[in-house]
Amino acid sequence: MATYDRILLKLSGQALAGQGSFGIDPEKVRGLAREIAEVAQAGIQIGIVVGGGNFFRGVAAAAKEMDRVTADHMGMLATVINSLALQDSLEQQGVPTRVMTAIDMRQVAEPYIRRRAMRHLEKGRVVVFAAGTSNPYFSTDTAATLRALEIRAQVIAKGTRVDGVYDRDPLLSPKDAVRYQEISYSDVLAKALGVLDATAVAMCRENHLPMIVFDLNVPGNIMRISMGEPVGTLIH
Repeated sequence: MATYDRILLKLSGQALAGQGSFGIDPEKVRGLAREIAEVAQAGIQIGIVVGGGNFFRGVAAAAKEMDRVTADHMGMLATVINSLALQDSLEQQGVPTRVMTAIDMRQVAEPYIRRRAMRHLEKGRVVVFAAGTSNPYFSTDTAATLRALEIRAQVIAKGTRVDGVYDRDPLLSPKDAVRYQEISYSDVLAKALGVLDATAVAMCRENHLPMIVFDLNVPGNIMRISMGEPVGTLIH
């Protein structure tokens, strides 16, 4: 029996790149699609927000000479590429999927309309929300939080390269970093832990929306979260 009926899954663009740092690894995307399909076929409604960092990130060194608004718009378009790749792989798994974009591009995907998105979810379709919020200066973490609140998701599950929230970067200090099993929104902000965008955490705190940060590279973690098993770090 699932604990959650509707979840918002936040994936980084790097999750689709696999071991590479750029582009899309088809095998990695297929593996993610298989896991998501298993959860969807269990009757859990899934919205997804995927980043674009495997192609372009507005705050990266490659964009430092660019106008920030232009760079962020390029990053939004990168999320559309990733969303279409994920849609294709999910539909190959037999899961009906819709990509909805915050930037109007009707020849490519549906425009984001909240009521239509909720109807897709109710019909058992996975909905991938692309192009962020359409506004510069907002991260895909914040876009994921906004969409989760709009579609009334019960939790945000953020897949990362590490197995939760730590008191320091576990990739830089693997021996000294301590993982939190649970932590409050206020502590994440006060300690400036950096695993999530501060705006996203503040929005979740204001609206009492729990977040789970988990290791996306462990097979079955998405299903475990959906079933209420303790995985990663719960922020609440």
